[in-house]
Amino acid sequence: MRYRKMLVGCIAVLMAGSLFGGTARAAELKIAIMQAEAGEARKFQPMLDYLAKKGVSASFVTAPDYSAAADMFAKGTVDAMFSGSGVAGTMIIKGLAGPLVRPVTTAGTSTYSAVVIAPKGSPKFTGDASYFNGKKVIFSSLASAGEFYFHSLGPSKPAKILKAASHGAAIDALSRGQADVAIVKNRVWEKEKGQYGMLEKVGGDTGENPDNTLIVWKKLDPGTAKKVADILLGVKDDTASDAMAVKDALKITGFIPTTDKDFTHTLELLKRAGVAQDFAFKY
Repeated sequence: MRYRKMLVGCIAVLMAGSLFGGTARAAELKIAIMQAEAGEARKFQPMLDYLAKKGVSASFVTAPDYSAAADMFAKGTVDAMFSGSGVAGTMIIKGLAGPLVRPVTTAGTSTYSAVVIAPKGSPKFTGDASYFNGKKVIFSSLASAGEFYFHSLGPSKPAKILKAASHGAAIDALSRGQADVAIVKNRVWEKEKGQYGMLEKVGGDTGENPDNTLIVWKKLDPGTAKKVADILLGVKDDTASDAMAVKDALKITGFIPTTDKDFTHTLELLKRAGVAQDFAFKY
């Protein structure tokens, strides 16, 4: 799904090391990306170049999965991560990280919600989990607009649960009759719905989730966190070629500050879905 890849809803970026050592020196960051999405790393190269110009050097490493990423946070071997709200919120619940900044897309959005999509003429979804009884349901794993939203609604008896590689893939599978209903990001549906005249939105979540937030290790030095935030927040009004390259590559206008308050709805959703400190990133 192009939007998800653009915003990195299943891509995680981890920054390791300290921006400041015992003596004044350039930062050394290890930036990990989910192994399955390693090819997306090139989109972040302009951002790495921008950080380097501001005195923060970085390199990529891969993480096999989100459980491994959580372990890295727990051990303090990584300091930050860009992720979708489901994983970011889970890290917050685990007490491993807190939000710092998030990007604003060129369309002016920085949040999203879950929508339920079904063939035209289907009954409307009113928020009752029983809607999924006897149906083949498809959604993306560990997504606030997917698996987490589904589980937040309570017990149901679907005929089958299918996992899609992306929100776009879930919509496409639904259009080909491989599923009866899909749960996806509203931003993706709005962008793609013109290609799927046989489908329609039948309902969805009423709350919004922050997208692609940079969360930072709870024990990260406050001065270090501020330095990273200041650099990224500066992208918005920076018209230099390197800043413009960041915005063009990520298709954003810049970054905005993000706090726990922005995750109020997401955290409530995740807790209803059964996410606690011992959650192992799988159902």
